[in-house]
Amino acid sequence: MKPNSGQSTTKDAFAVAVAHANIALIKYWGKRQEELNLPAVGSISLTLDSLRTETTIHFDNTLRTDQFELNGKTVSGAPLQRVSNFLDCIDSARPYASVTSTNNFPTAAGLASSASGFAALALSASAALRQNLSRQALSKLARQGSGSAARSVYGGFAEMKCGDNQKGDDDFAVPLFDEDYWDIRMLIAITSTEKKSVGSTQGMNNTAQTSPYYDAWVQSQSSDLKEMRAALKAKDFEKAGELTEYSCFKMHGLAMSARPALLYWNDATVEAIRIIRDLRQNGTAAYVTIDAGPQVKILCLPGAVDDVKQALETVDGIKKILVCRPGPAAAIKSLEKA
Repeated sequence: MKPNSGQSTTKDAFAVAVAHANIALIKYWGKRQEELNLPAVGSISLTLDSLRTETTIHFDNTLRTDQFELNGKTVSGAPLQRVSNFLDCIDSARPYASVTSTNNFPTAAGLASSASGFAALALSASAALRQNLSRQALSKLARQGSGSAARSVYGGFAEMKCGDNQKGDDDFAVPLFDEDYWDIRMLIAITSTEKKSVGSTQGMNNTAQTSPYYDAWVQSQSSDLKEMRAALKAKDFEKAGELTEYSCFKMHGLAMSARPALLYWNDATVEAIRIIRDLRQNGTAAYVTIDAGPQVKILCLPGAVDDVKQALETVDGIKKILVCRPGPAAAIKSLEKA
C-alpha cells in the first residue's frame, strides 16, 4: 500500500486490457485546461483494428514503488511519473503497481500510441480495482491520461465532446457508429519510426500562445463537426474525405503559424501527399490526414486499396504500409483478483 495514502481495501489484483489507436478525422489541437486534459475543440475519430496496445497491470502490496515497462524496456523518469499520476486519479489509496504495455506499432511517432495506451491502462486498472465504470466514465478517466484516449474507449467512429467548465464533467467521447457500420479503409504510410521531437501537448500549448489564427481555429470547429456527423450518417464518402483532408491541413497550417513554426512532416510525407492528390485527380477517391508526426494516413473505400498502396510504394522514404479497417472498442482480455 502506498505510504501516507490512507487505508486501502484493495488486495492484490491483476488485469489485462486491449485498446486500439484512433485517428482523428476532425482534428483535436489545443487544450483549454492542461491539468485535466480538457480540449479546446471537439473532434471525430476512427478507431483502427491494426494499431493495438495490450496493457497488463498488477497491483501488488509487496511493491515499494510503481514499475513501468513499455515495449520490453523499463521506463523511468517523467513517463513513469505520468503513469503513476494517472493511476492516482483512479484510486489515490491504491497499492503500487507493475504496468507492462506493448504496442504493435511505433510509439510516440504520430500514430496515437498515447490514445490506445491510456485507454488500455484506464480499463485494465479500473477493472482490476473492481470499479465497474460505465463507458462514459471510462472515457472521462482515459482523457486525463491523454486527450485522444477518450475516443479509443469506443470502436468505429467516436466524437469527443468539448465541454465548457473547468472540472471536465462534460468532456468525454461518445460513440457515433460502431466498427461494423461502414466498410471503409485507412492506409497508414510509416515514414519514420523515430520519436517526434516536439510532443503534442507542447505543440498545442505553443500554438495556442503564439498563432494569430488560433481563435479562428477554435471558432470554426463546430461547423466541421456538424458536417462530418452528417457525412458519416449518410455514408457520403467524398464529403467525409474532403472534410478529413480539410481539417488535417487546417490543423497543420495552424501549427506552422506558431512561433517557432511547428512542422512535423518529412520529405516522404510531402511526396505522399502529392501522390495521393495526383491519384485523386485521376479518378481514385482517396484523402489524406496527418496527426502530430510524419506518418501519412489515407482514407479510402475497399475497392481503392490496391491503387492507393501501389501509388504509395513509389514514394522513397515510406518504410511500411498498413491497411486498417474500423477497429473495436477497448476490452478486457484477462481479470484476476487474489
